[in-house]
Amino acid sequence: MGEGKKGSRGAETSGGAPPTQENKGGKAEGGLQPEDAHKCCGCRFPLVVALLQLLLGVGITAVAFLMVTISPSLLARETPHWAGIIFCLVSVPGFLLYCITYLPDERTSIQFVVKLLYFLLCTVGLVIAVLVMAFSCHHFAQTNGFNCQQVGKDCVCKLDPHDPVARTFTYEEVSDCGDVTFTLKLYFQVQIALNLAQGLVCGLGAFIMWKHRYQVFFAGLQLRSPSTQHWQKV
Repeated sequence: MGEGKKGSRGAETSGGAPPTQENKGGKAEGGLQPEDAHKCCGCRFPLVVALLQLLLGVGITAVAFLMVTISPSLLARETPHWAGIIFCLVSVPGFLLYCITYLPDERTSIQFVVKLLYFLLCTVGLVIAVLVMAFSCHHFAQTNGFNCQQVGKDCVCKLDPHDPVARTFTYEEVSDCGDVTFTLKLYFQVQIALNLAQGLVCGLGAFIMWKHRYQVFFAGLQLRSPSTQHWQKV
């Protein structure tokens, strides 16, 4: 009888043993949390893109204010500080989206609104970057053909010095025309490079946001009987 009781106890301990810490750990390891699955290289998606947008926006604004120091007569399209400020504002929803707890399929309205706003602002930032690049390329080509001479405190430049009716550009309060023919051209080149990088970053941000939302969709392929209504995701 003693041996039977021992055997029954052994069966109970071997068959109905409670889950140990190892089993719990294995279950936790097998199923990833939504937030952990959304992380990449230790951080969630928008952080790197938003940080690049902020740094490039600050760089564009700083270069634009340096261009203003050459001559106060430079136009707003020649010194795109406004574009740099807009790029800094574009990065704000990216940081907000990083701070919001990630839930799949936009289960919270604030997550959906911020993601939509960030997608739209990235698209607008791409358009602005292309616009600023077009202006910078035009002014760089124009400045590259200047023939300038100092007239008092101003620098007067012409595209064709032999044409009496050629368009004249007057840059006020310029002590040396070399600031226009060399330094200003260099600033235009820097603006082209910065806005090209900003356009790529904004385009990448918009693409990733779109892909994250629409990369999984119903193909409309029914696998089983019509009563079960099982559809295949691709």
